[in-house]
Amino acid sequence: MGVYEVIQNRRTVRRFAQTPLSAVQLRDYVDAARLAPSGANLQPLKYVIVQSKEMVNRMFEHVRWAAYIAPEGTPEAGERPTAYIAQIADLEIKKSGYELDAGAAMENILLAAEEDGVGACWMGAIDYAEISKMLGLKETEKLIGVAALGVKAEQPVEEAWQGDVKYYKDETGTLHVPKRPLDEVILGEM
Repeated sequence: MGVYEVIQNRRTVRRFAQTPLSAVQLRDYVDAARLAPSGANLQPLKYVIVQSKEMVNRMFEHVRWAAYIAPEGTPEAGERPTAYIAQIADLEIKKSGYELDAGAAMENILLAAEEDGVGACWMGAIDYAEISKMLGLKETEKLIGVAALGVKAEQPVEEAWQGDVKYYKDETGTLHVPKRPLDEVILGEM
């Protein structure tokens, strides 16, 4: 599968089969993040791989899921992620301005997972203080976000834009994700 096809297929997944991901897969996703562009090549991003059942369960308690379809968007027991990757900025390397690095690196994680057929949900609606404490982060380490990961138990689909950004589930439980059309996001061609 080519990179453009991976990009077209990638959707946020919130329902996961309970097959564990391998340590090698998770390290590969962090390696993909490590290779993302970085301003001034400072590379201030660090990662914590969360894969033990106990820690995955603890992490689940500190993240929020799919506000547009709450509470239905929260995975039930037996559909929850089997791993997380927490993304951290090392403030001793770069005190601010790492957000672009973080976005590029997280997208690399999502795309590498998609290429493997692994579902992912990039999460920013999280309890930063509790997760930081849980992960044992130092004052010079700032949690940016987490990716929830697992073998897909759903296949969300792109929905034709109807003037609303809200994703929804249809009567079969399929998640539909509206995307603005290309002609609407291109402001001009000069």
